[in-house]
Amino acid sequence: MIRLGVLISGAGSNLQAILDAIAAGKLDAEVVLVISSRPDAGGLKRATAAGIATVSLSRSVYNEPWAADELISDKLIEAGCDYVVLAGYMRKVHPELLDSFPDRVLNIHPALLPAFIGSEAIRQAWEYGVKVAGVTVHYVNQDYDRGAIIAQRALDILPGESLEALTMRVHHVEHQIYPEVLQLFAENRISKDTDGRVVIR
Repeated sequence: MIRLGVLISGAGSNLQAILDAIAAGKLDAEVVLVISSRPDAGGLKRATAAGIATVSLSRSVYNEPWAADELISDKLIEAGCDYVVLAGYMRKVHPELLDSFPDRVLNIHPALLPAFIGSEAIRQAWEYGVKVAGVTVHYVNQDYDRGAIIAQRALDILPGESLEALTMRVHHVEHQIYPEVLQLFAENRISKDTDGRVVIR
């Protein structure tokens, strides 16, 4: 079983998908700590309802982002986390956290990286008129949305599909693929080759 620390900024729907997968016996993991970059994040209520310890940070903490990541790292280490899971966390991660959890900080992004980086990825893909959207799970490094890709899943954009409808379908894929990838880590089936590319056994 792997111990997860989950970082959030909003409603926590991916956190809930992880918790649901654990409850269903599909993910051999335990969420031991949820840290939010916002004290009003809805995901904190989900964590509390599940009996999970939480930490909420105010905006002022991030005036010195490196110090904030050092604080976050300390909390995750204290909780005994094996992996750090970014689930809608809207802050850049710095070496103070990455160096404490080498190759153990993960993120999910609502696009097929390296296309459409950033927080408006679904809108960008929809407005650009691409025919295929998708989701990427990747390692986090110091380059925003540029860490080694672990898994991707594509979905066709339907003719005439609204941005709202596409957003819902992308999130549905997120809720499927993130627990599946975490289970691969629980089974120790993910590694990197000599070129830094991800290998799944």
